[in-house]
Amino acid sequence: MTQARSSWQSNMGFLLAAIGSAIGLGNVWRFSYMVYKFGGGAFLVPYVVALIVAGLPIIILEYGLGHFEKASSPLSFARIDRRFEWLGWWMPIVAMFGIMLFYSVVIGWCFNYLLYSFSLSWGADPQGFFFKQFLELSGSAANLGGLRIPIVLSTLLVWVLCWMICFRDVRHGIERASMVFMPILFLLTIIIVLWSVSLDGASDAIFNHYLHADWTKINLFATDPTIRKAAGKVWAAAFGQIFFTLSLGFGIMITYASYLPDKNNIARNAFITAVVNCLYSFGAGFAVFGIVGFMAKSQGLPFQDAIKGGPQLAFVVYPKAISLLPAFNTLFGVLFFFMLLVAGLTSGVSLIEAFTCSIIDKFGYSRKKVVTMVCLAGFLGSLVFTSRGGLYLLDITDHFITNYGLVAGGLLECIIVGWVLKATVLRNHINRQGAHLPALWAFSIRYITPAVLFYLLYLSFTGDMGKNYGGYPTTQLVIFGAGWMLICFIAAIAFAFSPWKPERLKRRHRPEEDDLLV
Repeated sequence: MTQARSSWQSNMGFLLAAIGSAIGLGNVWRFSYMVYKFGGGAFLVPYVVALIVAGLPIIILEYGLGHFEKASSPLSFARIDRRFEWLGWWMPIVAMFGIMLFYSVVIGWCFNYLLYSFSLSWGADPQGFFFKQFLELSGSAANLGGLRIPIVLSTLLVWVLCWMICFRDVRHGIERASMVFMPILFLLTIIIVLWSVSLDGASDAIFNHYLHADWTKINLFATDPTIRKAAGKVWAAAFGQIFFTLSLGFGIMITYASYLPDKNNIARNAFITAVVNCLYSFGAGFAVFGIVGFMAKSQGLPFQDAIKGGPQLAFVVYPKAISLLPAFNTLFGVLFFFMLLVAGLTSGVSLIEAFTCSIIDKFGYSRKKVVTMVCLAGFLGSLVFTSRGGLYLLDITDHFITNYGLVAGGLLECIIVGWVLKATVLRNHINRQGAHLPALWAFSIRYITPAVLFYLLYLSFTGDMGKNYGGYPTTQLVIFGAGWMLICFIAAIAFAFSPWKPERLKRRHRPEEDDLLV
């Protein structure tokens, strides 16, 4: 028997859930470090261009497709053409068994550090504590070195919390959780930003490193070919960040939009989601530069020696700065890591939901059984990242998935929707919901956005061919990077070849489809 499809109780609930999916840990540490590395305020120019050229067109596409088909990504693409169903599976499989496996472990780290904040357990050497005592990092990815039990337990807690939220239908699970979590997240972020910018040394870091623009970093028309090449990488990085931060190419936004009522302003919701997400990243940057600036001044260090990228920013730099605060160290630490925990959970449940909805749509199993089995399999799969060599695996897997898997998925969905479904069909559907989407959107989906994403893939590939990513041995990159991607692809093909019940592929007639006959 086909289950009645769940739906959002309110548009606000949908927006908070979608924004919660977009806002994650990367909004805090990835965006801020990229701004510092790629020209300060100048980086905001390619970032905004990327939002307009790629971010908004694709999020509108994914919202529109999910709402048009009232289906998860596999069913949506299967209804367009059965030959492309594998792409619909590729996206949520990569999201669930690529990203969520290691993302849950990082959220677990946030929980560990939330507890450590009460006693400032990292001591005077947060870097040594993080790598040697907390992770007990092994020598290489070839040496997993056994599991770290504290990390296993915190990761288990993350999966249990996600299971509790996803176990019930969307209205009573994810929507209710988002209505609670997102206001808390925004409030915590505002408190931390205001606190950080008031610290000694914060204004110098903000004005001289965050907002100060080095325009040579983004000059694509420089006469010096070396500058032009470096600028091309900055623009590519900006597009990659927009693509990743908006949860595009995961199948999440297609799934979330499929729970919307028949009449809904798709374009407006997409615009709000994208803009709020980007404004959050920009606002969180003030907190990052403020606290790092304070730490640099307190220790008499140049700013460039104080700031670090990736997880080190949250688990090394921030703890050090927290320890140096003149007062309320524990309170700041608790607020900061609780903020990261909430941001991580709101993104994590969306990664699970995209795959869960896909399974339910295809096989008709009950939500409770699917969520239970998915979370159990997810926890077991994430154990490899809780090992002493887990950080290496995380780094390699994240690089390949974000630089190849998600971008390739976005490129292909633009081509399929733009040329097979016909972008004008989807545009007409979106406009019938109350929007006024210009013809430029359809042109962008067919030509501009695919060209940009193809260029991103080209840059990533040529960069990796010229020099091994992270200095890792080729065998490790092939096994843990390309190999992981290959497994996800095989799984997507296997799911796609499983037969559908005919009634699941049927959809009601829509006026937009008459455009195909013109």
